[in-house]
Amino acid sequence: MSDGFKGLRVYNTLTRKKEDFVPIDATNVRVYVCGPTVYDFAHIGNARPVIVFDVLFRLLRHLYGEDHVTYVRNITDVDDKINARALRDFGAQIEAGALTLNEAIRRVTERTARQFHADVAALGCLPPTVEPRATEFVLPRPDGRTDMVKLIQRLIDRGHAYAAKGEILFDTASMSDYGSLSRRRPEDLKAGARVAVEAHKKNPADFVLWKESSDREPGWQATFTIDGRPMTIRGRPGWHIECSAMSAAFLGETFDIHGGGLDLIFPHHENEIAQSRCAHGTQAMANYWMHNGFLQVEGRKMAKSEGNFVTIHDLLHTDTFGGRQWPGEVLRLAMLMTHYREPIDFSQRKLEEAEAVLDGWYRAVGDVSEAGMICADTRGALLDDLNTTGAIAALHELRAQAAKGSEGARASLKASAALMGLLGRTAGEWFSAKAARADVDAAAVEEKIAARLAFIREKNFAQADRIRAELLDKGIQLMDYKDPETGERRTRWETRP
Repeated sequence: MSDGFKGLRVYNTLTRKKEDFVPIDATNVRVYVCGPTVYDFAHIGNARPVIVFDVLFRLLRHLYGEDHVTYVRNITDVDDKINARALRDFGAQIEAGALTLNEAIRRVTERTARQFHADVAALGCLPPTVEPRATEFVLPRPDGRTDMVKLIQRLIDRGHAYAAKGEILFDTASMSDYGSLSRRRPEDLKAGARVAVEAHKKNPADFVLWKESSDREPGWQATFTIDGRPMTIRGRPGWHIECSAMSAAFLGETFDIHGGGLDLIFPHHENEIAQSRCAHGTQAMANYWMHNGFLQVEGRKMAKSEGNFVTIHDLLHTDTFGGRQWPGEVLRLAMLMTHYREPIDFSQRKLEEAEAVLDGWYRAVGDVSEAGMICADTRGALLDDLNTTGAIAALHELRAQAAKGSEGARASLKASAALMGLLGRTAGEWFSAKAARADVDAAAVEEKIAARLAFIREKNFAQADRIRAELLDKGIQLMDYKDPETGERRTRWETRP
């Protein structure tokens, strides 16, 4: 086995099996993950890949060294949805000549990108190594990095693209194994299934690389040479070519891992592979393809029409979900309690469970200042295709040992949780922040809880009930539960309006 193998195994969507992860270059492990299209605030479904691949990023840095991992996550800031939002929000100013369309689009994308960064930081995610914006890679660049126009011209020159009706399209029939990621055959692709079938296409699966822009759409002047003749089209790139250009610009023609949500396998990732391999003449765009599973909310597919569409911002800062605000760390743990490849049902109950777990872990670690050794069981679980559920089980075991007075377990719990982006604060900071959100004295509440539990052990239930009622009058509700490790009675609390 290569020196680059560190014990990590990942499920590769391309081969449909779990494989040893061996990087191309162990001194520069390269990862690309599709980022947000910044036309609106990111929803909770968008949070899942951000959290999942942040755990992968942390694990790779742990294995290969912080300076030996390059993580690229793009921002898509050119898209028809962005155009529509700009016209909706700034249409009057555009009509009056106070703003150009491009200026309006920039305002939309800058505002939503700022909010995205604030949201994912609250979820405990590290910033990627590089975060390119699509609009900065449309035309040839002074630094010579790969751009979309040059990539499209290369596809034309190699016989993989053609012009029709003001568009440049990729010719899927020119690639013998098109469809290998999604296991779809081109001849089976018909109208529907996210494939637009139009008369000017040679094949139903052919997709747009460059499309003509109207006066009310953003556009770039690009000249392509087709059959020896120049053709200038004021237009904009298709969706898929963006990621092919930006990944090549920072990671090269072939890199290690490409990640994203399950919904991106077809057509987005399939078409990225087609463009990149055909433009560069390579056997692979990325050696490993990792995809997180779908998310539903309270048992239903998330949709505005269902009334269960929830943004990260809503969860963090409003009372629209469960009647309260939720700390970012709670959202993060709630996501990681389900294996990344499995579907997840995001619910208030799951958030409450995650918060109770974090309360217990923070009580166990206290204000320990130094992290200890990372638990072998936690590390081993993460090495097995990011098995966060197994890693969390190992953290529960550490917490049980810490509760029995083991200082080593306390320090190890802190370090092991940190590998997953958890327990980043001290217990004092965690409970103080919790109290600040409710405007209560957390230390005083904890003292009352401790006194009540002592009364219960003494079977003095009248005094225990008195404390419960006293706290409830102040808007603090107590919830008893059984410690899963020791079987002892525990109590968590939350404020109620």
